[in-house]
Amino acid sequence: MTHIPQNLRLPDALPAIAPVTISRRQLLQTAAGGFGYLALAALTTQAGQTTNSLVPGPLAPKTGHHPARAKRVIFLFMQGGPSHVDTFDHKPLINADHEKPDPAGTGRKILRSPWTFARYGETGRWVSELFPHVSQQIDKLTMLHGVHTDIPNHPQATLQMHTGSPRFPGPSIGAWVLYGLGTENQDLPGFISINPLANNGGVLNYGSGFLAGDYQATRFGGEGEKVSEARLEHVSNPRWDARRQREELNLIADLHRARPQGETADAQLDSLVAGYELAFRMQTAAPQLFDLSKESAATAKLYGLKEPATAEFARQCLLARRCVESGVRFIELTSTGWDHHDNLRKKLPTKCRSVDRPIAALLQDLQQRGLLDDTLVVWGGEFGRTAAGQNEDGRDHNAKGFTMWMAGGGTKPGCTYGATDEYGIKAIDGKMHVHDLHATILYLLGLDHERLTYRYSGRDFRLTDVHGRVAREILDS
Repeated sequence: MTHIPQNLRLPDALPAIAPVTISRRQLLQTAAGGFGYLALAALTTQAGQTTNSLVPGPLAPKTGHHPARAKRVIFLFMQGGPSHVDTFDHKPLINADHEKPDPAGTGRKILRSPWTFARYGETGRWVSELFPHVSQQIDKLTMLHGVHTDIPNHPQATLQMHTGSPRFPGPSIGAWVLYGLGTENQDLPGFISINPLANNGGVLNYGSGFLAGDYQATRFGGEGEKVSEARLEHVSNPRWDARRQREELNLIADLHRARPQGETADAQLDSLVAGYELAFRMQTAAPQLFDLSKESAATAKLYGLKEPATAEFARQCLLARRCVESGVRFIELTSTGWDHHDNLRKKLPTKCRSVDRPIAALLQDLQQRGLLDDTLVVWGGEFGRTAAGQNEDGRDHNAKGFTMWMAGGGTKPGCTYGATDEYGIKAIDGKMHVHDLHATILYLLGLDHERLTYRYSGRDFRLTDVHGRVAREILDS
């Protein structure tokens, strides 16, 4: 038993202990060796916004580097490599030299084009019979006949067309545009990819790379799913009504704002909370955007929405027009199946038929609604095809020279820029590398490709790497 001295005097009350103030983030950083904070950081990084934005606010509208000619982009991507010498790049010598040795030295023989070309429009430009509807819009187009890329393989060329790099893909062009300009509609994503690729880079083609997750595309359809059967998943909350969700978001916002005075703001958490808010607002805006039931019968007929051969891409094009009207900044549509190593005579007409009428309708519709002037439409694949035949009735990959085209958005209508040689094998005039293509698209949107940078891993990255020239020859005066 412990003996207590009789003269020991105990205090009447214990001294007050000052409370320890600790924030939520400090608790996560210190408790359990900081593992809680590591988990939080991992979660927020996926959807977070870093402090390197051009202007505050990840998706708020932003001012470009110079006056813009276009406000938005529709990219019509024909995955697989459309044959330019059978569609938009007329090469009579291919027919004249049919079955002669390939001048490119492949050991194969020249294959004539099975389709006739004719001149269309006031500009009298050549278009294949495979595009009877687009040919009627030819005076709206700016033809780019000298496009070229680095690698004639689908995965690398597709990634380079979307991200600027064939081997180490960074953010996609849509993500860069959103990073530089934000979006015009805060109730919808600023970047939407309709029927995106599941292979040849897959999500990397519409991802945000080292940029914040705010800038990646929202996917609709794709991965073998027909666009006509695609549904907006997880947009509505089946458990809580709008009032209950609003109360929850208000609580989250209040907790997030209740940081101790002087504590540094967490931009990643700011972005995550903003993402919750966008998802809440999308519950009303997104279903309206993708609902085509209120389009007129005349519009459905114009696009070919009810015809089996054109219905799928017609739906994509009509959705693109609705996205433009709703202020979406970058919209990509994808048509797959353009890789024709054999059976060219059967496969190419089928693919051209599936997109020809919808694309022509999109151009006409945008113009009628006064939207084409500030909407840049871009058409093309990752590369073209060879003049030489393959497997008796097909063409191989050709990255040295192929055709793309633009319309609207400050481009010069009726302009033809660049050329391939007399067999369509390689670009010889007005050469336009993918970096030049990207630089020109950004310029039309009011962005300087050399100034649109993001510091990552100790280096300032940009879409065009250290290359790129704006093709001012195609700009409308």
